[in-house]
Amino acid sequence: MKKLMRMAVATALVAAGTAAQAGNLTIESWRVDDRDLWEDVLIPAFQAKHPNINVRFVPTSPTEYDSSLNARLQAGTAGDLITCRPFDVSLNLFMQGRLADVTRLPAMDNFADFAKSAWSTDDGQRQFCMPMASVIHGFLYNKEIFAELGIEAPKTEAEFFAVLDRIKDGSRYTPLALGTNDQWEANQIVFTSIGAPYWGGEQGRQALLAGEARFLDDEFVNAFGQMARWGEYMGRGYQAQTYGDSQNLFALGRAAIYPSGSWDIGYFNQQADFEFGAFPPPIPTGADRCVISDHTDIGMGINSASPNKAEAELFLTWLASAEFADLFTNEVTGFFSLANHAVDVRDPVAAEMIGWRQDCDSTIRLNAQIMNRGNPNMEQELWVVGSQVLNGQMTPEDAARRIHTGFASWYQPR
Repeated sequence: MKKLMRMAVATALVAAGTAAQAGNLTIESWRVDDRDLWEDVLIPAFQAKHPNINVRFVPTSPTEYDSSLNARLQAGTAGDLITCRPFDVSLNLFMQGRLADVTRLPAMDNFADFAKSAWSTDDGQRQFCMPMASVIHGFLYNKEIFAELGIEAPKTEAEFFAVLDRIKDGSRYTPLALGTNDQWEANQIVFTSIGAPYWGGEQGRQALLAGEARFLDDEFVNAFGQMARWGEYMGRGYQAQTYGDSQNLFALGRAAIYPSGSWDIGYFNQQADFEFGAFPPPIPTGADRCVISDHTDIGMGINSASPNKAEAELFLTWLASAEFADLFTNEVTGFFSLANHAVDVRDPVAAEMIGWRQDCDSTIRLNAQIMNRGNPNMEQELWVVGSQVLNGQMTPEDAARRIHTGFASWYQPR
């Protein structure tokens, strides 16, 4: 009898413990800098509609996030909501059974296919994270320098190089604030951004995956060809210049144009004492429409072991709402909601960049999906060849050939 009573008490305690956790959600994230945003703005907005659901934002430093999250998932101590990196990192978690399938959530209808691609299976049939935000690639420029020199933001490639020549030959300013010391900018800021109009954005990217295009084709070689012309505009000693050096060069008003993306708007709002604007990648000769890299950057999924899946689904549904789109886009300047809602963006440069979605076709970074899985790793290869092209140490043709050879050595078109 005593044994039965002890079992009954234990069962009651377990049930009570489970009930105590119901309605509590914990968010895993690498975005430590967003803590105040979540605690002071986003979570209160969600709880205004769902007052019985308590939410905590518990970030981990970016460099430790992936390993720490994996350890917590394996130990069963991870939070209910998982902030998702794009593509393979999160796909691997889903294939391991760590992330729940959220394909059938009605809120998924609020996102275009390109927005969902970063968190879907290769066949596009299953979704494992709700898209949250993207960053848009382009060029920032110093409006005061442009006014001083009587030049306007270029729209075409020919106009772009005419502007660079005017700055180089007729002023004391460095035309392009860009270096090659860190290498990654050569791909993530330059090639995948200015190249998108050459290969037609999604059309060219999908053609590579389908085996209907090759890196040896003109549209890819010509993108490297434009990069080969940049060196003379990048300033003295650019080969030793880091990403931070480039930021400082532009922020101090010593460079006219900064190849980058929307993620840097907030930095220059704080550091630059001049008015700056933005323009999209120039349209190459022969093309008739601009194409932007609107790169899917942040999503959110549900821990498949969470005891609070119903509450987590309510939270994801709210992430797809117009309210969240407005709050996130305007509070995290330069990070844009991926939902199909119209947002009144208050920051003028961010508004300019998000407006490109109406005038340009959108794509993602060329090699972000599937292409980085093999050996040699395409991301690392593009860093190397892109830097060498910018440095004048490799021809566009040789760069394209190296990427093609490496990709063809392991990839079988789907």
